[in-house]
Amino acid sequence: MSELPLVTIAMPCLNEERFIESCLRDVLAQDYPPDRFEIVVADGGSTDTTKAILASLAEKEPRIRVIDNPRRIQSAGLNEILRSARGEVIVRMDVHCDYAKDYVRKCVEVLERTGADNVGGAARTRAKTPFQRALCAALTSPLGIGGTKYRSPENEGFVETVFMSTCRRGVYERIGMYDPGAITNEDSEFNLRIISAGGKVYLSPEIVVHYYPRESFRALAKQYFKYGMGRARTLLKHKKLISPRPAIPFLMVLGGTSLLATSAVQPFTPFAFGAYALATAVEAVRVGHQAGFAAIPVVWAIFPVLHVSHGIGFAAGLVHYGLFDRNWAEATPFLEPA
Repeated sequence: MSELPLVTIAMPCLNEERFIESCLRDVLAQDYPPDRFEIVVADGGSTDTTKAILASLAEKEPRIRVIDNPRRIQSAGLNEILRSARGEVIVRMDVHCDYAKDYVRKCVEVLERTGADNVGGAARTRAKTPFQRALCAALTSPLGIGGTKYRSPENEGFVETVFMSTCRRGVYERIGMYDPGAITNEDSEFNLRIISAGGKVYLSPEIVVHYYPRESFRALAKQYFKYGMGRARTLLKHKKLISPRPAIPFLMVLGGTSLLATSAVQPFTPFAFGAYALATAVEAVRVGHQAGFAAIPVVWAIFPVLHVSHGIGFAAGLVHYGLFDRNWAEATPFLEPA
């Protein structure tokens, strides 16, 4: 590359007073040339001190611009950023993550080298609490995340989706921006459109970012319920999923409910639930010992929370978005050429 492309770092946020300043200072310390990137933060109407913190930082650092996100959700915020972006390359960065110093540079290098439409790294986890350590262990298991490639930092190549995204501006002009009504799953839905249009998504181990997973069973269940709803919405919108994996927890919940409802007339219910308990127990021992003996029963309990929450969320999404809120029919906007 004769000259490094101008990069816009896209960061949606909402009520992030505890994290936004340290995150932005880390982003400003990236080893990409300071005159070749800008940071655009879309605030979704924060009611804490986030706006004041952002205003103070932007006053001192001209590379930071703050814009409003009236629709509040991340997908809409990303679209607002895209409309105001000056960069040729758009790098998404979320607040609750730790980034390698070369994160932006590696994103640009991999994008140039592979010719992919979107590139990103693996969803590496990092823990601060015992529960998070157990959850990190569970998320390394195929039983926890269905064997998706972007969960493993060893994987590399063309894949279905990646953690975060780095795209040239032209991709959003050609494929469209993010689904403005998507509360979750906006990244996978975007990658589904890329692949459906003949484009490519590339996973690289050189792109290093860590995120902190949820800190309690309740927060985890709420998160995966929303994930399930979002994936059901994507199915209704496109009449297909990026892979069949998101539907598996729903089918498990449907099958388990059917077995319980018919227990009086068939003998299979205890065997099916016993087999599930045994399989998840064995897997909990296999992956949980890495986090310590005490983590094993927590990992064992995490598996059904992941599966049931996602499965019920998927069912709720089919009903909600299929019958009551068809906002997925809203046309996805395209980015106007610069």
